[in-house]
Amino acid sequence: MKYMNRQEFEKIDAFGIGAPNDAYAQYFINQSFLKPLTGGKTSVGVANVTFEPGCRNNWHIHHAKQGGGQILICTAGEGWYQEEGKPAQSLQPGDVVEIPAEVKHWHGAKKDSWFSHLAIECPGEETSNEWCEPVTDEQYDQL
Repeated sequence: MKYMNRQEFEKIDAFGIGAPNDAYAQYFINQSFLKPLTGGKTSVGVANVTFEPGCRNNWHIHHAKQGGGQILICTAGEGWYQEEGKPAQSLQPGDVVEIPAEVKHWHGAKKDSWFSHLAIECPGEETSNEWCEPVTDEQYDQL
């Protein structure tokens, strides 16, 4: 279900939108929010990431010598996920996306809806993130 109104969206977002994602703002178009759900007691990082309508992150790659990658569990609103060279996938609550290490991709909200997903960082050896170019308005507007 699509949500344009923030107050209505916040009522159904089970984990809450958290704080403005200022630390990573340079890698997002428009405003995103971050609410860490794990605090370092385990090797698995989990955060609720929320995107305002039209917000998306840049193309990026989760690198790892072994293991690694990311899992997205969509929890509220509607969004997009796209791997380089493939069509974008529409995302709704309950959808799960498994992203292996070394796959260039992006994800974010649809133009007309807030969107939240849990981002799970998969443990691996020598893991890192490489932030690449933004998803252009031209690319995004074709969805």
